[in-house]
Amino acid sequence: MRADLRFPSTAEQLMAMPLSSPSRRRYTLEEFERIRDAAPPGPRYEFLDGEILVTPSPNLRHQRIIVLLTVLLEPFVTANGIGRLLIAPFDVRFRTSRVFQPDLLVMTLADIESGRRDSARELRLAVEVVSPSSARYDRVDKRSRYQEERVEELWLVDPESELVERWRPDDERPEILAKTLIWQPVGSDASLSIDLVALFEESKR
Repeated sequence: MRADLRFPSTAEQLMAMPLSSPSRRRYTLEEFERIRDAAPPGPRYEFLDGEILVTPSPNLRHQRIIVLLTVLLEPFVTANGIGRLLIAPFDVRFRTSRVFQPDLLVMTLADIESGRRDSARELRLAVEVVSPSSARYDRVDKRSRYQEERVEELWLVDPESELVERWRPDDERPEILAKTLIWQPVGSDASLSIDLVALFEESKR
């Protein structure tokens, strides 16, 4: 299945910042949840092995990319029984020390059938749209944890360079994609082809 785009700023995202005390103590999951529940709406709060990451609301192009990818992914995921596509904010709780909110995610069928409604545990796909200020956390800290948790695929979408890094659990280096991204989920005969040149161009409008 080929997905071609055929569709008739805000300020740059601020630094993704760790919330920590001067002593660099580690937070518990309970402390993280209290802090997040008390926070004003807007910023994204994530929990990474005792560290709280706070990312301000995304900019316009970031959001356009998420919308365009959703339009392309949803029919494919649904028609082929791949799982369930969701958009942020929605928790992914890999374990008691990790709570992520990827921009887009595809839950596994087993995770859907578990009956949980508050969070995902297993992912077929995670998509993070990278900003210059959040690149370190997305490309290093969070990326390595996605691999440890055996997420089938992670796409790091970079609007500045107009490239996508594709990571799989055992990869030591990413696959760099500039023109076309072909996604064939593990165990599926179906594949989706995304025209990245068209996607990045449309995201500027």
